[in-house]
Amino acid sequence: MENLFNMGRIFYAIAIGEIGVQAIYYHDFPYILPLPAHLWPVGRVVLAVIFGIMFLLAGGCIFFEKRTRQVSAVFGTVLLAIFCFYYIPYEFLTSPNFLHLDEWENAEKELALAGGAFVIAGCFSERNKKHHARFLGKQIAFGAILFAITMISFGILHFMEAEGASTLVPSWIPNHLFWIYACGVALIGSGISIIFKIKTGLIASLLGAMIFTWFILLHIPRIIDAADADLGGELTSAFLALAYSGIAFVIAGTAVKLG
Repeated sequence: MENLFNMGRIFYAIAIGEIGVQAIYYHDFPYILPLPAHLWPVGRVVLAVIFGIMFLLAGGCIFFEKRTRQVSAVFGTVLLAIFCFYYIPYEFLTSPNFLHLDEWENAEKELALAGGAFVIAGCFSERNKKHHARFLGKQIAFGAILFAITMISFGILHFMEAEGASTLVPSWIPNHLFWIYACGVALIGSGISIIFKIKTGLIASLLGAMIFTWFILLHIPRIIDAADADLGGELTSAFLALAYSGIAFVIAGTAVKLG
């Protein structure tokens, strides 16, 4: 389980670090954080660079295990605050169909990253402060639930948007719709398993392996074939998948602590 946790931690660290590098390089936010179009251009660039530095530093600290507990806790708190105080008002004010699940897709992607940070913070805290074990176990469980909510939502979207999602399946794989529905069932079932602590270690391991397969088979080829104008978005999508795979492995590695 320790090896599984460390692999997941490394995947997560690489993913958020790469997203940070992109924000700094492009001087813009990744598509998961849509800012108002009228935002002052210079202010947008400054905020994007600050955002990128935050992601890059958090990724570096988690990767090299430097103040991992403190950095992960702060990083997760910032991401959760963005979800609560930016995404929720943003969806209600800008989306005419804010009750539709697909309108919350980007918000939930960011929420999943927050959940992963909390799980990592809780695990490192338990290593260093045994007398806080009960609180830390709750922190790990809270982060796992945030991640599971996103997985369940993505699973439902696999059914709602099956036709469109099927176009993402490589042409050499037969029965595209079957795989979309199968993956939807797997995502929903995995999320439920994590929330209700049903064979969490096994299910989270399988979830991490499935998403990592997507990273290799779906996202890497799309990056290779992407036009320059689309490369940033494809990179973000790919490394989000790597982050989700990492979070699932981290949860699998902390399954004993989840109870």
